[in-house]
Amino acid sequence: MNSLLNKYNSGDVPYISVQELRMHQLDEEVVILDSRNSEEFQVSHLKNSVFVGYDNFDISSLKSIRKDQKIVVYCSVGIRSENIADKIITAGFTNVQNLYGGIFKWKNEGFPVVDLKGIETEKVHVFSKHWAKYLNKGEKIY
Repeated sequence: MNSLLNKYNSGDVPYISVQELRMHQLDEEVVILDSRNSEEFQVSHLKNSVFVGYDNFDISSLKSIRKDQKIVVYCSVGIRSENIADKIITAGFTNVQNLYGGIFKWKNEGFPVVDLKGIETEKVHVFSKHWAKYLNKGEKIY
């Protein structure tokens, strides 16, 4: 995962580990943003996360969030989420982190994901066969 993220990311956005986020996941002060495509979010996502998307991300969707509130952005592995986190930081938010390894690392560590009804599921959308190799646990959905 290190070499993958070093290849594609600038590192300008600080990472948060899946273990650290898991400890704070139920903290109402943490806003978890899913920056994947809608199809991916519909298959599964982190509990209490908010879909913001990637291709059609609109910073105005965050107008109800305080500029100093803790925000964690994730995607499949942490590449798209860094791009969205950069936009959020540029808009003046001051406490933004990128989930290291994204939902794949989250699931690989055995942490739960939920479907649209909030029910735990083993399904994770892997985007493509190329990216599927980074998900080691769970049911791969294309």
